[in-house]
Amino acid sequence: MGDWLPAAGSDFGKRVRERIESELVIWYTSVRRDGTPLPNPVWFVLDGEEFLIYNRPTAARVHGLPANPRVALHFNSTPTGGDIVVVLGTARPAPDAPPCNEHAAYADKYGARMERISGSREVFARAYPVAIRVGPDRLHD
Repeated sequence: MGDWLPAAGSDFGKRVRERIESELVIWYTSVRRDGTPLPNPVWFVLDGEEFLIYNRPTAARVHGLPANPRVALHFNSTPTGGDIVVVLGTARPAPDAPPCNEHAAYADKYGARMERISGSREVFARAYPVAIRVGPDRLHD
């Protein structure tokens, strides 16, 4: 994983890595053209050094990407507001990504959920064909 991560031996570094591996949802926050923040829960995997997120073609985050590629990704906090992890980065279209049902890590993580939601992984992949990669720069402190 990248230079943006805290040291693997630190408590915070261990928690961040564990959350990247175990969490199902991350909040993707972009900014609309009018300046309004737009947070959305999304499924994700860390694909090499970048987060990979699949989207419906109509998703606002897809259409707003050219105007402002800067985004924040954050995990839910504890019920009392602790264990905050916010990743700042730059989003870009990922036409090179395979369909989500063919991406091994993504399909392993979400395959059963894809089937529950859409009846099959293939139908889900047709509904969510637009991939976005987020290259993390740093953690927000």
